[in-house]
Amino acid sequence: MRALAIALCLALPLPAQAEIETGRDLMDARDYPAAMAELLPAARAGNAEAEELIGVMYASGLGVAKDDVRAFEWYLRAAMKGHAGAQSGVGWYYEVGRGLPTPDLTRAYLWYALSAIGGDPDAAISQEEVVKKMTPEQIEHAHVLIDDYRVWLYPFR
Repeated sequence: MRALAIALCLALPLPAQAEIETGRDLMDARDYPAAMAELLPAARAGNAEAEELIGVMYASGLGVAKDDVRAFEWYLRAAMKGHAGAQSGVGWYYEVGRGLPTPDLTRAYLWYALSAIGGDPDAAISQEEVVKKMTPEQIEHAHVLIDDYRVWLYPFR
């Protein structure tokens, strides 16, 4: 699986890789409007890393108006492509209910679990905390969802 991931990264056109790196550098320099301009083409082309970074910008109000709904949507796009950091972000949004009608602990647990499978070292801690708030039925349903998503997002894990 790691070889496949490396091959997919190498298959990413060099301009998209450059846009993402330039976007990160601009974020580090706090030039958020320029960072957004660099990241948007890659994100609109479906690059999960760029999508996640735009989610960060909306979540924190970096160069854009803070918008939890838009942040969640950008995180979700990246999460559905297997971006572990974005998956953890989606879990957090579901846990606290920001940008959503209500919290959903089942889906928070689901996304934290997927993030942990994807290699996010903090996701397991988040998963341990959210499970303390859940009913046995919610936990059982979350595991059904995890099994459904895992084979799609992480077929070799």
